[in-house]
Amino acid sequence: MYLRIYIHVLHMFGNPYYAEKISNALENIQLPESPNNLYEPIHYILSLSGKRIRPQLVFMGANLFGYDDLDSVLPASIAIEYFHNFSLMHDDIMDKAPLRRGKQTVHQKWNDSVAILSGDALLVKSYEELAKCPSYAVPELLKTFNRVALEVCEGQQHDMDFEERNDVSQEEYINMIRLKTSVLLGGALEMGAIIAGIDEVERKKLYDFGVNLGIAFQLQDDILDTFGDPDTFGKQVGGDIIVNKKTILYIMLKKSLSLEDQGVFNEILGLKVKKAIEKVSRMKKLYEKYKIFELANALKGEYSSKSFECLAAINVDAKQKEDLTILSNNLLNRSK
Repeated sequence: MYLRIYIHVLHMFGNPYYAEKISNALENIQLPESPNNLYEPIHYILSLSGKRIRPQLVFMGANLFGYDDLDSVLPASIAIEYFHNFSLMHDDIMDKAPLRRGKQTVHQKWNDSVAILSGDALLVKSYEELAKCPSYAVPELLKTFNRVALEVCEGQQHDMDFEERNDVSQEEYINMIRLKTSVLLGGALEMGAIIAGIDEVERKKLYDFGVNLGIAFQLQDDILDTFGDPDTFGKQVGGDIIVNKKTILYIMLKKSLSLEDQGVFNEILGLKVKKAIEKVSRMKKLYEKYKIFELANALKGEYSSKSFECLAAINVDAKQKEDLTILSNNLLNRSK
């Protein structure tokens, strides 16, 4: 049923045919009925509408090289989606997040212990899916999946560590979002190429395309949080400012501040939630004064260019790159 709700969005952010195949598989997932508190949260989080970009990338990574046996690609695609949702369930606990995709997070709907255990079960289900992949590909798939999964954990730890630091550099931030967000995009594409039987050289180009795309994607997200249109963004504009989140905008501004404005900056950071409107307005004025939007957008452009350079270097016809080119442009020019 939920397929109908988000299939239009997926048309903008991927291939509708892949999206439908993934959605059908998730709607028909076979889980035991008991214990209910272990398996119902899995059904719940998988039913929340999302773009399903990561599992689609597995299909795109295989199709890029002309591999069209979609049934043999599907398990790796589902494994990526299971892992992504496992990480979201645990991240939401750590972030104390009340909502996920507009609905209660699992730990809010049930409790922390249920969310932890259901997330663990979903990770196990990821490995079950990988075991269904073509036997020739399983060793390399496991190697890639495990590398990426561990890097995602490293990225989340860096992100949490940054909350306690006031000296996070731009380079450290880029590395954090590379690990936390981007390597999963690159890894999903690489797993598709592994199933297609592609050599390591071409796989690395595809992986690097995904990683650079992911970094640009996250930088765009940071920009939209402050400068997005409230009517199209889909969530509160300025949310990162309100909670003093160390985004690329925050880091660039802190580095650029004059001695006089450092005091203003610290004063803004100290404003409480009840003064959220004032806080966002004053911080945006500082961003505008130091042209932070332009600086952040230029940095996003650098990583966007790198991603397209990697895609251009892959030794296949340009026609076969169309899906990835369209997806990239939609992701990097989105308003929400």
